[in-house]
Amino acid sequence: MSQLDPRVVTLWRLQGLARLVTSYVPLYLLLGWVLLAKFGVLVTVSVEAALVLLLAIHALAWPTLAFRNFTYQVREHDLLVEQGVLWRQAVCVPRHRIQHVDTRQGPLDRLVGVSRLLVYTAAGLSADGSIPGLDEAVAEKLRDELARSAGGTAAGDDGV
Repeated sequence: MSQLDPRVVTLWRLQGLARLVTSYVPLYLLLGWVLLAKFGVLVTVSVEAALVLLLAIHALAWPTLAFRNFTYQVREHDLLVEQGVLWRQAVCVPRHRIQHVDTRQGPLDRLVGVSRLLVYTAAGLSADGSIPGLDEAVAEKLRDELARSAGGTAAGDDGV
């Protein structure tokens, strides 16, 4: 079993803090306005501070747990991805079902120096297997390896 690049923890922390600032803080300002009208300054500040503190702790601590519980394995006939802290999920993508494989980087991914590997099959519109937080060279190597074996290895195998 292989693990993600440890830099993904930094990426996930940055993403969590960005969500906190862009999504939750405006929502809590609105909530604070409502609380202030009903309960006064002390209750409002206490509730708001507790909520922001909990979300900040979540943004900083949860990525370490997610990192420890995320593994993947490229096996002879499939790709196995296991993840989840509270709810575990295991996705097994047979190599002969793989249609194409992509690597993707957003701005924060580039800043941290990691890539995401996306594995698509004919079953759906979204990626059936996804491995975030790979070193760029590892992601490209895995992409090329899985793409070479995509669609099956038997001569004349059309996947039907």
